Amino acid sequence: MSEDVRGVLWDIDDTLFDYSGAERAGILEHLAELDLLGEFASPEQAQAWWTADVEAAYGRFLAGEIGFQEQRRIRVEAFLARIGRATPDPDEWFARYLDAFARHRRVFDDVIPALDALGGYRHGLLSNSSSRYQEDKLAAIGLRGRFVSLVCSDEIGFAKPAPEAFLAGCAALGLAPEHVVYVGDRLTTDAEGALAAGLHAVWLDRNGAGDGLREGADVPRVRTLADLPELLRLIDFGAPPTIR
Repeated sequence: MSEDVRGVLWDIDDTLFDYSGAERAGILEHLAELDLLGEFASPEQAQAWWTADVEAAYGRFLAGEIGFQEQRRIRVEAFLARIGRATPDPDEWFARYLDAFARHRRVFDDVIPALDALGGYRHGLLSNSSSRYQEDKLAAIGLRGRFVSLVCSDEIGFAKPAPEAFLAGCAALGLAPEHVVYVGDRLTTDAEGALAAGLHAVWLDRNGAGDGLREGADVPRVRTLADLPELLRLIDFGAPPTIR
């Protein structure tokens, strides 16, 4: 291991954990159980509307406008209103969705091999979510013991891409930002935010969103975590960061 990069700070959802896959399967299963799937033009429409309502409410949570549980209630109410429905208990409705979501939780196939290959580094987690929610999920999928720290936005009062969020993650690792690489699936929120805070950064672009972007951009990119050990070696030796 290089004397430069000593730790890796990880995003969780859609980086280590297949959040989008579990969300898609979970909401469709939940709607089928409630006999509501036929209210939508297609399963794709149901999933797209659920995702849109998640993004809208979660953005308000990250901005500090509403609490974590409140954003869940708002998501349920907005989603059901699209088909002219309502529920007397949004918390119970969401709890049943979470049960379905939990049945589809999985770690991406490239995660464990990458963590094994990077055993010489200190590993921590940084998430724009609730610490209790992430602790429970990480324990259920068998990943929590792989990381020495977990920092979540609800505890520190800052969310990525704010520099304070990344600096809190580094502090929990016990490392200065220049000795830490951040790995996440979102270019702006994760990779560019980490660079602005003084960390190294890697954009995990599983779906190829960056294909065709101009060469010479500031963020190194991988399509799979299998490529991460070699990229960290290049970062250690001062290789110029380019999108690949």
